[in-house]
Amino acid sequence: MTFSEENYLKAIYHLSTFDEAEVSTNAIAEMMDTKASSVTDMLKKLAEKELVYYKKYQGASLTENGRLMAKMIVRKHRLWEVFLVEKLDFTWDEVHDVAEQLEHIRSEKLIDKLDDFLGHPTEDPHGDPIPDGNGKMIKVDKLLLSEAKENQEVICVGVKDTSAEFLQYLDRQGIALGSKIKIVAIEPFDLSVIIKIDEKQVIVSDKTATNLYVKLG
Repeated sequence: MTFSEENYLKAIYHLSTFDEAEVSTNAIAEMMDTKASSVTDMLKKLAEKELVYYKKYQGASLTENGRLMAKMIVRKHRLWEVFLVEKLDFTWDEVHDVAEQLEHIRSEKLIDKLDDFLGHPTEDPHGDPIPDGNGKMIKVDKLLLSEAKENQEVICVGVKDTSAEFLQYLDRQGIALGSKIKIVAIEPFDLSVIIKIDEKQVIVSDKTATNLYVKLG
């Protein structure tokens, strides 16, 4: 497969809410920052390789083989992110673009040895699950901070927005994976959330709360 084909499979995988979910051509075009006509051409190629089910004017969903291949690309990406953070001292806002390049390395032996070397991690630096060699993932029951209730105590387990800007903002607020957070109050007017972290009180916007994954502590 070409790098472009791998990127399309990964995009469809990330856009799919459920295993059988169909993703619209326009949604793929937006994520890939390209024209809908280019997406259509690529979907036809992937359908010929039996990696997607394609419906004209509607969109596509991954075949079983296509979903497995997408998971393997995601596996490589997230393992490289762990390596960059744990072994090369990259920060969590620096690793995405580098991992985008490394995920296209073909050697399965290298990726398996990388997994062994890292101790078989189950999550990347952003809290996203890492598929194993068979495509299986450990899923954590999580909710968005915006869905938590007043007086609940939660633990930060991931981010929905992995942009460098958002991650740097969280660093400035002292919010990281594993941070214990207490919901002090929710402002009815703009849904901003007053939280307490390590005895420090912080106000976060609704935009922040809808991009931060937590689990009940």
